[in-house]
Amino acid sequence: MLKPGDKAPDFTGKDQDGNIINLSDYKGKKLVLYFYPKDNTPGCTAEACDLRDNYNRFESAGYKILGVSKDSGKSHKGFIEKFGLPFPLISDTETTIIKDYGAWGRKKFMGREFDGILRKTFVIDEKGVIEDIIEKVDTKAHSAQLLK
Repeated sequence: MLKPGDKAPDFTGKDQDGNIINLSDYKGKKLVLYFYPKDNTPGCTAEACDLRDNYNRFESAGYKILGVSKDSGKSHKGFIEKFGLPFPLISDTETTIIKDYGAWGRKKFMGREFDGILRKTFVIDEKGVIEDIIEKVDTKAHSAQLLK
């Protein structure tokens, strides 16, 4: 289980355009790395749009934003275009990054239990160390949780 002060697990993934993204690309920058269940669902859309609406505040504070889900690059591309998201989304269809960050586990939805992506956000500093982990994400006010 990752905790603040731990070195963030290195990762390599592809974004919505097929570009390779590594954690090392963010060296010297602060990163908000958020994991979410699915493109175009109500909670995930609210979360992404809240981050979009506050994007300039994150940029001013020196943060980059990167989202991760199991969705395909094509799905991510459509999600980004539909909602005008200004940050990349990684397609982790194999759940490698998701599991490395402990964002995979048992969930309950509408009375049934299943394994899936846990909504979680990691704030990673310029040296690749986890500063904060938000496990109880408020999808409509996620930026307020991060920019406190």
